[in-house]
Amino acid sequence: MTATDARASALKHWLDAWFASQPQWPQPVGPLQMVSGDASFRRYFRQPLSQGSVIAVDAPVEKEDCRPFVAIANALFEQGLCVPEVLAWSSQQGFMLLTDLGDTLLLPELDAASANTLYGAAMTALVQMQGTPAPDDYFLPRYDRERLLTEMRLLTDWFIPRYLGITLDAEQAAGVEQQFAAIADAVLTQPVVFVHRDYHSRNLMLTPEGQLGIIDFQDAVTGPVTYDLASLLRDAYVAWPEADVRRWVQQFRDELIASGRLADSVSPDAFQGWFDWMAAQRHLKVIGIFARLSLRDGKHGYLNDIPLVYRYLLDEIAPYEALQPLHQLMVTLLPAYLARHPAAQAELGRFL
Repeated sequence: MTATDARASALKHWLDAWFASQPQWPQPVGPLQMVSGDASFRRYFRQPLSQGSVIAVDAPVEKEDCRPFVAIANALFEQGLCVPEVLAWSSQQGFMLLTDLGDTLLLPELDAASANTLYGAAMTALVQMQGTPAPDDYFLPRYDRERLLTEMRLLTDWFIPRYLGITLDAEQAAGVEQQFAAIADAVLTQPVVFVHRDYHSRNLMLTPEGQLGIIDFQDAVTGPVTYDLASLLRDAYVAWPEADVRRWVQQFRDELIASGRLADSVSPDAFQGWFDWMAAQRHLKVIGIFARLSLRDGKHGYLNDIPLVYRYLLDEIAPYEALQPLHQLMVTLLPAYLARHPAAQAELGRFL
């Protein structure tokens, strides 16, 4: 935090005033410490206390709305999940005060020895989270057909024309729209549950007490049962052998059936198909988002995560005849993409 950072100074003043009204709490010790920013406009600071610490969030009201985070955090907390507890918040200023889950993200803790245990814990928590009732004070949007289509169109709004500089002809544009529609219609046949919407290794934590913590849930919706599973197992930031992924998919299916949230008439093959088509929807969106984060917001580091997501997309749609036009289009775009991002050759060269 710098002396010229007016938002951080105001946040510190707000925190000090709250603690002054809460004499039973351990009191602040020293300045705020920047923890991170993220892909949004939120910033996170740690406030050391005489015992422990808390997290202060700066979410400028003209850019961010704290209400979904607060409502969903309360709902998840009441569901018994390990999420930051909201201690205080100001809707007028865009400040929040949260309990501190620590610094240990799941991503650096994942390796061949730990993956089964950690993904097992993440999937068990996901089954529990999917049963979360909608908050009383906030309407969870539905992952409806228009939302699914709008997300996939990030590919044709940002990645293809603006990042690659390619204009699809009328036939190509109509064809890709038909593919988007087919994916949307297919995934909407799945059971509807609470959906985190970004459930992956950078939004899961291991707390100092060894619990699996869940963060960054403010964009939650209700939607297809495999959405968060696809986020978790085909993570943009870490990849696993396909045999492991398929085994975890079936492990999750078994947990859903055991919990009473999925009929055992849904076969393993059908559930795998649900997962693949849902993952395709997500990865079409993510490629577009990562391009937009670079082009619009100047966050260029996300470009380095596109190759893995592109590879996921090609692999997961390849087995499905109905998605061959999309597969062919994405392969056709590869030379232009590799010319723009040569480092992706290692991940994607085998498709040429």
